[in-house]
Amino acid sequence: MAMISTSDLRNGMTLNLEDGLFNVVEFQHVKPGKGGAFVRTTLKNVRTGQVVDRTFRAGEKFDRAVMAKREMQFLYRDGGDYVFMDNSSYDQLNVGPSALGDASNYLIEGSTAILVMFEDEIIGTELPAAVELTIAETEPGVQGDRVSGARKPATLETGLVIQVPLFVNPGEKVKVYTRSGEYLTRA
Repeated sequence: MAMISTSDLRNGMTLNLEDGLFNVVEFQHVKPGKGGAFVRTTLKNVRTGQVVDRTFRAGEKFDRAVMAKREMQFLYRDGGDYVFMDNSSYDQLNVGPSALGDASNYLIEGSTAILVMFEDEIIGTELPAAVELTIAETEPGVQGDRVSGARKPATLETGLVIQVPLFVNPGEKVKVYTRSGEYLTRA
């Protein structure tokens, strides 16, 4: 791992500290009139999502974590695990649902995701901003259901339940925003 100094800090950089892996959300170099300079940082734990404020002395050194992003295709589910294939080396990788988090709600066979890895551990998953999924179950739309803003629950093919307009029927494809899980439009 590469050793870096506080003067090398940048937003978005990942640090390997004794407490775990942290992303630098914000940093500020401070040079008071008296005493030595220091760096005030806001760090986000990559594994837990906890945000902490930490102060380092100027010139302090620590390890920079090298994160690898691998583009992978979701092949199928094997029991509870998700099986991915690396698009460049064609290696297969079994991934538990806990490592994927909410991303598992948007994965269908053949879809592509970018897995962010630190050594052999999956730290995060990057999905496209919107995905197209099929409505598996919802109450059918009735002629006249055109009330502006009215919504009904719909279960997608992945099992995720979202709110859709009244005119959406089972079997239709819809676009879903992956950051918040909201309905965007019919596909």
